[in-house]
Formats: sequence, structure tokens, C-alpha cells
Amino acid sequence: MKEQEFLAELKEMDLLQQALGILEWDTQTGMPEEASNYRAEVSSFLYGKYFAKKIGPKMTEAIDYFGQHPDELSEIGKIALTLVKEEYDRQYAVPNELMIEYSKATADAHYAWQKARKRKDFSLFYGALKENIRLTKELISYWKKDEETDYDVLLNLYEPNMTTKTLDEVFSTVRDGIIKLREKIETRGTKPRTDFLSREMSKEQQRKFVIKVVEDLGFDLDRGRVDDTVHPFATGINHQDVRLTNRWNKKDLTTGIMGLIHEAGHGIYEQNISEKFEYTPIHEGASMGVHESQSLFNELVIGSRRSFWQKQYPYLQKCAQGIFDDISFEDFYASLKQTQASLIRIEADSLTYILHIIIRYEIEKMIFNEEVTVEELPQVWNDKYEQYLGIRPQDDLEGILQDVHWSAAEFGYFPSYALGYMYACQLYYAMKKEIDVDKVLGSDDYSPIRKWLTRNIHQYGAAKKPNQLIYDATGEALNPQYLLEYLQEIYFSVYQINE
Repeated sequence: MKEQEFLAELKEMDLLQQALGILEWDTQTGMPEEASNYRAEVSSFLYGKYFAKKIGPKMTEAIDYFGQHPDELSEIGKIALTLVKEEYDRQYAVPNELMIEYSKATADAHYAWQKARKRKDFSLFYGALKENIRLTKELISYWKKDEETDYDVLLNLYEPNMTTKTLDEVFSTVRDGIIKLREKIETRGTKPRTDFLSREMSKEQQRKFVIKVVEDLGFDLDRGRVDDTVHPFATGINHQDVRLTNRWNKKDLTTGIMGLIHEAGHGIYEQNISEKFEYTPIHEGASMGVHESQSLFNELVIGSRRSFWQKQYPYLQKCAQGIFDDISFEDFYASLKQTQASLIRIEADSLTYILHIIIRYEIEKMIFNEEVTVEELPQVWNDKYEQYLGIRPQDDLEGILQDVHWSAAEFGYFPSYALGYMYACQLYYAMKKEIDVDKVLGSDDYSPIRKWLTRNIHQYGAAKKPNQLIYDATGEALNPQYLLEYLQEIYFSVYQINE
């Protein structure tokens, strides 16, 4: 086999993935509801073609041949072969019929989830979720290695080499640190004024402001677009087609503005992976945790800086057409960093955010450790919110139905958000050694920040494993203390606490 033949097969697989990506984007942005069954059928058909290639005879031949003749591959070919073999070893024993069934089940589950959300009724999603869990457990039986727990298998789909043992330790450190910070803020802090945040700012006004902001941050709209959806996401179809989606709330500008700033971080990552990796499995993020580090760097690192908002606030006032003219910058900035218990993960403040992730992590572990039934999940969800945040959902919409992930059977994904936040803060402190970040954010040119991230993270795509990527960029392994240090800096300043 020649390398050209191997790369041609990878390209065909990538083209199928692009088609599936566009269909998924359309499903969540513009597809008529009644088209759901037809869409599920075509998506499962295409996925079957893709999966058959992933473990097919050409891939088997490539792995066998180049395993014995690695010198016949270029650098890109060698990296691609490593990634392909990892996936092949996990999937080759999985029956094609099972993957087709899995693909159709997740498509059906998305429709059931949307319907359940509209009626705020978990029972309408119950059957589809139960089926997703059943099929995932069946897949685990094929994927699992001897030393792995069932949930470790799922974690490794999104964050290679991650284990529940590591996460339990890291989450314990972060949880205890956040609880201590919250206690100090509650007993010693001065609460910011926030009443004006509920003033109405139209979708059009918000969009005008945040589109300029995401372009300032480095998202190229000539190679991307922004659409509306129920649950915001970003998807990289190819190097020249990266799509962001968002939702808006005219009585809460932070939902739409911070939401799109978040998704733009994903988009900027996708747009700046080295083009030489196009049409191979290298042309994607190193992991979901690293991908989330880029979105959370935008939203919760840059978006928490006083210097960023000092520069952007006058333009926000202009776009709001007088709505915030009577609000000083200091009051506006402080209001953005208020911290309080809340029910919706994507609307949580940057201090309590990880507690939302820990709740989901613990529930998912319970599901795959056979410690809870699907029927019990809403109750368990509500109990944990009361335990960790002192508040309880009043219905399923603000409870267990709020996230799209389980409809896609993306169990094991949620920890990526917490890992991403920790990575983002660690990257920030490494960046500070080379760049005056606040000076850049106060200027008209944010490109030094984007270029630093591209040089250290974006360009590599999946060429490096996440632990290696973070180590090379920062000089050390994952360290949750950077997150706690950053949170203390921001919140003690806003709440006027002197240490």
C-alpha cells in the first residue's frame, strides 16, 4: 500500500464526516420537526458508510502494512496512522449493525429531548435516554480494556488517558477550594449592584455588539457563520467552514453575549489548526478538554478581565442605544461577576460553574456503576443541586432536561468543561510570562493573544495528546491551583475583599 492510497481513504472518511456535520448542524438550526425520522434515517445511513470504512479492509491493510514499514510514511502519515489505529483498536470488534442502531437512537433521542423540553416533562425523554444508556453499555463491552472501569472508557473517548481516580482527586481540590472562596465572599464581600442586567436589550442589539467582539477575538466570519439554536454549539465542517450557534435572551444580555464569546473560542481553534492536516483525523481538537479550554479561555478568562470590558463597554452602550447610559463602567463590570447559586449550567457564574460539572460527573458515574435507575435520575439530579448549591429545580426543564449531551449519548463529555477551565487558567498564567494580557485587551489589536494560542495550542490539532500539549505550552502538568488562584483574583477584587 502507498501512503497516497491511505490518505485518500482518510479523505473519503472525512468527506462523510463533513456531510454528517452539516446534517447535524441543520437538525439543530433549521430542520422542520416533522423531518426528524427522515433525518435520522439518512444520518444513520451515512454513519454506517463512515463506520464501515473506519474498520474496513483498506484500514486493516494500512495498519498492518505501515506497522511494518513506518519509514514509508511522511510525518503527517505517521501521526494519522497512530490516531487511526487507536480508533481501530477500539472499534474493530463492534458490529456495524450496532453502530447504525446507535446512530439512529441518538438522532431519535434528540427529537425526544426537544419535545420533552417544550413540555418540561422528563417522561417524554425517558425511553430514548434509557435506550442511549443501554446501547452505550453494550458498546463499552467492546471498548473496555482490562484495567479500565466502565466510566473510564467513556472519559477516554473525550480526554485520552483520563481516569476517574485522577478526576476524583482534582475535583475534590477544586470543590473544596471553591466552597472556601464562596464562604469568604458570603461573609466578607460587598455584593455588586445587578438590577440593571434585566433591562431589555434586543437580540439585534446584542448580536451587533458580540459579532464585533468575536471578530476582535479572532473568529473569521469569511470562513464562518452564526445561527440560532436551542442549545449553543460550534462545529468545524472543514477548514473554511466553521459554524457557531447561539441563543438569546432580551432580558439577560449575558446569555447571548457570553454564550457566543464561548462558542467563538471553539471556532477560532477550528479555524487555526494547521491546514496541512486537512482531510485527516489530525485536523480536529486534541481532546474535548482542550477544545473547552479555548472556549472557556474566551468566556471565563478574557471575559472576566476588567481590561477587556473597559475597552468594550462604550461600544456595548452604543449598541444598546441608551439602555445603559446611566450605568458606570465599574458597576457594569462588577455586575458581570456576581456569584450566586443558579440552576442552569450554561448560565452559571464563573465561580460556581464547576459545581454544575461535578454534579453531572457524579450522576454519570452512578449510571454506569449501576447505582441508579433511569427513573430515579430526575430525583437524584434535584437532590444534588440542593446539596451542592442549596437550590432545587422546580421542573424538568431547569433540571435534568437542560443539557443536550445525553440525547447524543455523550456520556463522559461533561468533565471536559471542568478540565477545559483548569487548562484555560493554566494557559493564561503561562501566556502572562510572555504577553502583557491586560495591555493587549485595552488596545485595538487582540491578535497577540490569538497568535500565542495558535502557536502553542491551535496549530497542532490532534497531533499531540492533551497532557503533552498542556505540558509543552505551560511547562507543567495539569495543576488545578491556577484555577483557584484566578477565581480568587477576580472575585476578591469585585467583592472588595483584601487578603
